[in-house]
Amino acid sequence: MEIILKEDIIGLGYKNDIVNVKSGYGRNYLIPTGKAVIASPSAKKILAENLKQQAHKLAKILADAEAEAAKLNGVSVEVTAKVSATGVLYGSVTSATVAEELAKKGIEIDRKRIVMKDIKNVGEYVATAIFHKEVKVEIPVTVLAEGNSAAVKPEAEVKAEAETKAEEVAEEATETAAE
Repeated sequence: MEIILKEDIIGLGYKNDIVNVKSGYGRNYLIPTGKAVIASPSAKKILAENLKQQAHKLAKILADAEAEAAKLNGVSVEVTAKVSATGVLYGSVTSATVAEELAKKGIEIDRKRIVMKDIKNVGEYVATAIFHKEVKVEIPVTVLAEGNSAAVKPEAEVKAEAETKAEEVAEEATETAAE
């Protein structure tokens, strides 16, 4: 089913985009809530005429989005979290956490504009802030262990230590059995 979006929907498209969706999603959710209309030939003509008339407004919206994105250039986020001995977080770092850290730096941004996978380990990651369909900014996110960060070991190192310890226990058991 082809529809015209009336507002930005994350993961689907932006306002005035013509997109294909499953019929049930369009008929039962998007159209009744006013988020979209059916893309009939007449609706497409109306959309084209509206876009032509709103070209200068769209240019201003794009300029505003670029101004907002300029605030984030060179900004990085450091998040400290409670961590287990293996470097796995108790909980996770989400887009809401990144938005809170940016707010502490004086940059207000809606958490829904930040796209990233939930972070569950210590390390360096990238979050993307989307201001407009043409304006996206990548924000480096560093997750640090709360307290002593030197105590946290990479996961591969922890596994190697566990394997070595298991081999030592097996050797001791073999020696004990041989006696």
